[in-house]
Amino acid sequence: MNFKHIWRESRHKPMQNMSILLLRLWLAQEFLYAAFQKLMSGMHPPSWFATLDFPWPLIWLGPQLNWLAASYGELLFGLALVAGIFTRMAALGLLFITYVAVYTVHFDLGWAGWRLIETDAGNGFKVPLMMGLMLFILAANGAGEWSLDGMFKRDGPGH
Repeated sequence: MNFKHIWRESRHKPMQNMSILLLRLWLAQEFLYAAFQKLMSGMHPPSWFATLDFPWPLIWLGPQLNWLAASYGELLFGLALVAGIFTRMAALGLLFITYVAVYTVHFDLGWAGWRLIETDAGNGFKVPLMMGLMLFILAANGAGEWSLDGMFKRDGPGH
């Protein structure tokens, strides 16, 4: 390795770790906010939630268990992102929750509403799609060095 390569790498690594940390924190606050909204509204789902058409195999869980799974999944996986522990698993769990949210709620307008966020006609899926892509980045790259995963070197080679 030459001096120029070492110099570039020494400047690149902190920026890479900062960007992954900021991505984790941004996603975590979004999911933690959603979890707290659900949990503050009670342990029982609202009436609109009970009418949703859940994908297989969640259709068999019913609205009550789906509500609790979404609430506690967003809470636990969101906290894992903040700490950077089991980050890949947390990102995949949140990616599944996001898929279910798009399937049940955010695809109201179909492909015509992909750029919309929230309208009187229904919910688009642009924001969940962006969040899904960010979660995929975390699932693929891990938590970075500025995390508990990085501290314990659980993030795989080259974390």
